[in-house]
Amino acid sequence: MLQESVKRDHYKAAMMEKLHSRTAVIGVIGLGYVGLPLAVEKAKAGYHVIGFDVQASKIDMVNQGVNYIGDIVDEDLRAMAQSGQLRATSDYAFLKEVDAVAICVPTPLDTYRQPDTSYVEQSAREVARFLHPGMLVVLESTTYPGTTEELVKPILESSGLTCGEDFFLAYSPERVDPGNRTFNTKNTPKVVGGVTDACSQVAEALYREVLDGSVHVVSSPAVAEMEKIYENTFRHINIALANEMAILCSRMGINVWDVIEAAQTKPYGFMAFYPGPGLGGHCIPIDPFYLTWKARKYNYHTRLIELAGEINHAMPEFVVQRIGEILNERKKPIHGSTVYLLGVAYKKDVDDYRESPVLEIIGLLEQRGARVWVSDTHIPSFKRQGKLCECVPLTSERLAAADITVITTDHSGFDYERIAASSAALFDTRNAMRELQKPERYYLL
Repeated sequence: MLQESVKRDHYKAAMMEKLHSRTAVIGVIGLGYVGLPLAVEKAKAGYHVIGFDVQASKIDMVNQGVNYIGDIVDEDLRAMAQSGQLRATSDYAFLKEVDAVAICVPTPLDTYRQPDTSYVEQSAREVARFLHPGMLVVLESTTYPGTTEELVKPILESSGLTCGEDFFLAYSPERVDPGNRTFNTKNTPKVVGGVTDACSQVAEALYREVLDGSVHVVSSPAVAEMEKIYENTFRHINIALANEMAILCSRMGINVWDVIEAAQTKPYGFMAFYPGPGLGGHCIPIDPFYLTWKARKYNYHTRLIELAGEINHAMPEFVVQRIGEILNERKKPIHGSTVYLLGVAYKKDVDDYRESPVLEIIGLLEQRGARVWVSDTHIPSFKRQGKLCECVPLTSERLAAADITVITTDHSGFDYERIAASSAALFDTRNAMRELQKPERYYLL
């Protein structure tokens, strides 16, 4: 026992020194919306960083200093790549050179809405092949409570090394909010939970050296995993409440946006959430269902989460229903009408359309026989049901030709004055026109 303690303390001290002296080599597996910003920040902090990904296009772009993530400053990536501080590869053998590695791979749901941890498992197997004494492994992918200790730890220990003695393992959830101009990877507070105290201490030291935001250490990986799910479930449920209020206010002839604006004048006990055409992105529509799946193992039914999911999932149908009602007022059926959707991205000023509710709105409109046009200031083309769809340029002529224009994403780059002036009918699902002159034939969600 004493020998194990001495060995652990030796590895911990050596790792702490490498982190403090910036001699540690850091690996990041998965160079997407989470991994690439983290890799850039670690390189900017003075560490040599190796990024790992299975997509050759991403590897080539990183090595050439070409940015493909909106939240990264182009010059930062270019400078790190040109200086050699950051390089990318698909060869996991380079993990032999790495002192610490963060796993930032996708964790989607499968067709049965159960967690698909295959990317995490595969990454852990690759790390296990090249795991060496003193190495730090941090899982950042959003997942269900227990993943780090029940799934990742056994895979890593299959190498013959012991967690907490020979290597360090922790969970630290990503907190990426694409398009947020105030909080980013660098300044957002970080939560860390290690398998042992030594694991927590080493992981905490890494993030304190790299980030400006505070580091909050919790008692276990499971607490950190549950904390992340709680964050996103909180938003999931409150957005569902806002959406349900919007549906009810629509039927009652009440402006839901005015209601929310009035409610948030209360200085305590209220936080504003806003309705919209549905939930999108890779977090809020997906993460809460990791918890509902896990809860079944404990014979517990997460009724509130699942009800919120039903409400949010029904919003595209509600939007299409409102489009039909507006067209009906103008003595036009959906069938044969041209519906012009402004925005396919799931949120304002991003180029990400993963899980975007607009994709479902397009499908529902086409099922009803509508012709659908889409414009987006950030996305020139997108895939829906495996088919490549091209966005069209936004023109006054096209606005005038459409039977109804629908603001589905409130991008800053849209010319709302022209949209208001040229649209035959305008349906605003995002309250994008709140500070502008409202045109005649204007309808609000």
